[in-house]
Amino acid sequence: MFAKIKSGRLIVGLSFSIAMLPSLASASALEQFKSFVTGTQSAKGDFSQQLVKIDAATKTPKVSSTSSGIFIFARPGKFIWTYQKPYEQILQADGDKLYIYDKDLNQVTTKSLGNALGSSPAAILFGSNDLEKNFILKEGQTKDGLEWLEATPKAKDTTFDHIGIGLRNGLPEAMELRDSFGQVSLLTFKNVVRNPPLSAGQFKFVVPKGADVFDSN
Repeated sequence: MFAKIKSGRLIVGLSFSIAMLPSLASASALEQFKSFVTGTQSAKGDFSQQLVKIDAATKTPKVSSTSSGIFIFARPGKFIWTYQKPYEQILQADGDKLYIYDKDLNQVTTKSLGNALGSSPAAILFGSNDLEKNFILKEGQTKDGLEWLEATPKAKDTTFDHIGIGLRNGLPEAMELRDSFGQVSLLTFKNVVRNPPLSAGQFKFVVPKGADVFDSN
């Protein structure tokens, strides 16, 4: 499972808004999601992410941080997740190792990918198609114009207790990630291209000039 990083950012599972699939518009959230996963081997697009905390005094939700950037992924276990605002940071995996590059510090942290995806939200986007191996999936409610799917990790040692996936017209458009501390990460996606052409070595990480490299294994 991935740890939290600068400004409350998380490596998370992601979702998309792509061209409409009319035949799935009336299908259940679970049917829509399974169809999307099996038909999407790679994708790229823009993302935005908000970290919401409950104010201790008022007991009301409050957005504590907002970030945005771009991503590209290929199943299984290959991705480049680039934060552009408010800080520049790259999280990149080549199917074998995970690299976290902090531009401000000019520092790279590496770790073996191994089974790290497992029951993490990232497995929904970057992992294999066998989601029910690591998650209990069930239908949720209709909210904000989306049909929601509830995913609960089977493993007990994951950071996230609950993952919600919002779908519309057969495609995921949003995710809600709730952790054991009561924090919620909200993700939305735009300008997504499904199964784009990928170049050879697309996910090979090149250490920036002069960067310090630390192995966290």
